[in-house]
Amino acid sequence: MKKILALVLALCMVFALAACGSSSTAPAAAAKTKVGMVTDVGGVNDQSFNQFAWAGLQALAAEDSSFEVNYLESKTDADYQTNINTFIDEGYDLIICVGYMLADATREAAQANPDQKFAIVDDATNADLENVACLTFAQEQCSYLVGLVAGYMTESKTVGYIQGMVSDTMNLFGVGYITGVLEACPDATVLQYNANAFGDIAGGNTAAKDMITKGADVIYHAAGGTGLGMINACDEEGIWAIGVDSDQAAVLGMDCILCSALKDAGAGCVAIAKDVKAGTFSGGEHHYTLADGAINIATTGDHIPADVLEKVEAAKQAIIEGKMTVPTSTADCPQFELG
Repeated sequence: MKKILALVLALCMVFALAACGSSSTAPAAAAKTKVGMVTDVGGVNDQSFNQFAWAGLQALAAEDSSFEVNYLESKTDADYQTNINTFIDEGYDLIICVGYMLADATREAAQANPDQKFAIVDDATNADLENVACLTFAQEQCSYLVGLVAGYMTESKTVGYIQGMVSDTMNLFGVGYITGVLEACPDATVLQYNANAFGDIAGGNTAAKDMITKGADVIYHAAGGTGLGMINACDEEGIWAIGVDSDQAAVLGMDCILCSALKDAGAGCVAIAKDVKAGTFSGGEHHYTLADGAINIATTGDHIPADVLEKVEAAKQAIIEGKMTVPTSTADCPQFELG
């Protein structure tokens, strides 16, 4: 009996040691880099920069399974801080806030949580914080290019521009567009409207129809969801619309869209997420331009004549090569009236 008991105990020890050896050599599951995105009130399906940013993060996660991405929508300004805090509590490695309207909420959270990494799209006011990467874009460059198109294509010599809100960042869209229009058509009139909202579709529609009654035959918007109302009005009235941020002709499938000014917020979000994973994250301003490919013009629909496209392409190359500079201040564009 003692011999049998000893044999059983010996076998148990062998199995135990084998189990220990197995568990010690099994590879540990790699920790994922968690990236959370907080939208502004335009929402994740704004057909604009929120949607573009989220699409970029989704593509990153699909390409690299070591990333886990999620978003929280902000219905009102009051949701900004709540959504940011949710991602902090859930241990996200990077929190991306989309839009300069989240600047104050981002600063408050970043200062209260110095070890948490943040990024914010379209804001440079937090560039002084080491844990905030400010993702800014040369939107005046793509706006200048679509302004050239509008100036060359207008028959009435009256075009329109609708802006979602007045700020130094948003004003760059108008500065670039107006400069381009007047470069192509020096005696053109540019009607301008500040919607003071990024989600007012009805307001965008009304503003566009008012411009159309005043003779506008091309209208550009930098107004997020408000711009969808503008595009609908252009479609109803049979004039040209110019989209923004994404290729809105491709996204919306609307033939009235002459071209779109592309600002790939997703490219900036992906770049900073990769920096976090690589351990090379840095705060401060990260600026993206035509030369980076994050800024461009989309001409889906083939509505623009070849000679106009040649002029636009020549201007694009001149900007990339540093032979031409687009104004970056309302002071350099006296025709800008919204400031």
